[in-house]
Amino acid sequence: MYLSNRAAFVRSIVVSGINGAITLILLLIAPLGLALVITNTVLIVLSTFVACTLGDRVVAWLLRSQSINTLGGWTQQQGIQHFEEREGRDRR
Repeated sequence: MYLSNRAAFVRSIVVSGINGAITLILLLIAPLGLALVITNTVLIVLSTFVACTLGDRVVAWLLRSQSINTLGGWTQQQGIQHFEEREGRDRR
């Protein structure tokens, strides 16, 4: 799965906004001061954004470093060469 940087950024914003809205609703129900509610909501939004962004970077790093076919133990290039050789034999 490939996400562009813009799509990953928008997704992180949406997820953190939804998480912040839920937190704000829950905290407004509780008998706390308004400053504490606002501060906690902002911290939840920021931490969710950072967690989503770091998660996207880890996934991108793992996908970029993936070069071994788990079934055959071949590198990507060897798998392509094998497929091309096999395809050439099938055409004859």
